[in-house]
Amino acid sequence: MAASLDDIQIETPRLILRLPRIDDLDPWAEMMLDAEAARFIGGVMPRSMSWRGLMTMIGAWHAHGFSMFSVIEKTTGRWVGRLGPWMPEGWPGPEIGWAIVRDCWGRGYAPEGAVAATNWAIETLGWTRFIHSISPGNVASQRVAAKLGSRLLGPGQLPPPYERDVVDLWGQSSQDWAGRGIL
Repeated sequence: MAASLDDIQIETPRLILRLPRIDDLDPWAEMMLDAEAARFIGGVMPRSMSWRGLMTMIGAWHAHGFSMFSVIEKTTGRWVGRLGPWMPEGWPGPEIGWAIVRDCWGRGYAPEGAVAATNWAIETLGWTRFIHSISPGNVASQRVAAKLGSRLLGPGQLPPPYERDVVDLWGQSSQDWAGRGIL
């Protein structure tokens, strides 16, 4: 683990992955008000619920030493999403998840950031396997998972209040990950 949470930052060719902070609330809330962007990540929610979601991520970093990163576009300094390790109580496994603002879809930010976050989770947290919980209708995220080398494991069950959400679990072991040469 880094000496402090402030020391945790990952850079990729186009992105900076850093801990979320309160300054991220405006773009986070905007993403969650976009019906298409929020469709598979809990649906549209008011700013007050986005605040709670952001605080959950910030709190998870302090309580568990990991959570999703804020994704910052290097060229602009703009917040463009959240992604990374995620393991809420009752979750079906350690997850690498992603959510990118809609005007940045198709740029490859989700797989680029997910590769870096997965490497970090394996190297720093010692994860030996990871999943992606993906709605069967979310074809774009299925493509990202496949690009990462994950395979469809079957239907999954999320804990309340998401128990009615239909999700498929995609995933792989850290050995599979290392064998692909992505590390």
